[in-house]
Amino acid sequence: MRIVVTGGAGFIGSCFVRLALQNPSFNIINIDKLTYAGNLENLGTVGNDPRYQFIRADICELDDLRAIFDEAKPDAVVHFAAESHVDRSILSPQPVFDTNLRGTFNLLETMRARSVGRFIHVSTDEVYGSLEQPLEADERYPLQPSSPYSASKAASDLLALSYNKTYKLPVIVTRASNNYGPYQFPEKLIPLMIANALDDKPLPIYGDGLQIRDWLYVEDHCRAILGLLEKGRDGEIYNIAGNRSLPNKEVVERILHITRKPATLVRYVTDRPGHDRRYALSSRKLQQETGWAPQMHFEAGLAATIAWYGYNEEWVRNVRSGDYRLYYAQNYAGRELSSTIAS
Repeated sequence: MRIVVTGGAGFIGSCFVRLALQNPSFNIINIDKLTYAGNLENLGTVGNDPRYQFIRADICELDDLRAIFDEAKPDAVVHFAAESHVDRSILSPQPVFDTNLRGTFNLLETMRARSVGRFIHVSTDEVYGSLEQPLEADERYPLQPSSPYSASKAASDLLALSYNKTYKLPVIVTRASNNYGPYQFPEKLIPLMIANALDDKPLPIYGDGLQIRDWLYVEDHCRAILGLLEKGRDGEIYNIAGNRSLPNKEVVERILHITRKPATLVRYVTDRPGHDRRYALSSRKLQQETGWAPQMHFEAGLAATIAWYGYNEEWVRNVRSGDYRLYYAQNYAGRELSSTIAS
């Protein structure tokens, strides 16, 4: 099977590429623009695999996509490429709509003129908005996005599903909870807190820190997508939950405990505008149809993730010294990014 992966140099995309190449029948064509969070170091273990090809390209360029698809002739597309950080979408909304909506439209249009067996559009639990306890969102739950990022993902979800209904494209939409694990750019909660703790830097927590998130180990997420490539049904939505909900404050406390750093590093900062209080998913449908279940317990996954960042301090230094601020300044007008970025 020839699979085009968009955003395959990012955190989740690179995990999927590494995992997929363990199947000898898969060939991967990775399309990535290599913005601030795209890093080919994430793929160092597979860079020389003859079944892997990297193409630097922007999914917002329709003609480039068409040329790539004409040559690659993929059997499936797994679409990870996205501007995915809520803080950045609040400070500068234009990039999320450029990439997340127009980029998805370009992929769908490219597929419409070609025979591609499956399109998996990777989305987020944030499209459901904040849920009161004990509610869990299933795939029929109404969309209530709160940020420009989640609104752009909700819009691209609906666009992808419309192409299934109107043009009979073989589209599947997945919505996953908060991912964590190795190679995650240190702007989201867990990698930022780990990197700062290891460097004895302040750990910024938004508001009271009681925002609740469900945590999903990145390899579990990618295993679910691989299962849907084989067993998913066209035109369907599948939630992917980690089944481990915790307040942000407690996650940070666990990181401090494992790294043996003092609680005095914690700094409570002004809350993010429109910050959702609680996300919660039901992935019962996915489990029933594919047999998938998360394998990594949060405590073990967090410890393994902290160990990885400890052993890969050079990787952290390299990505933190990257010119992502310059990239944003050159491409989009917007306020300076906050130093208190956290999930």
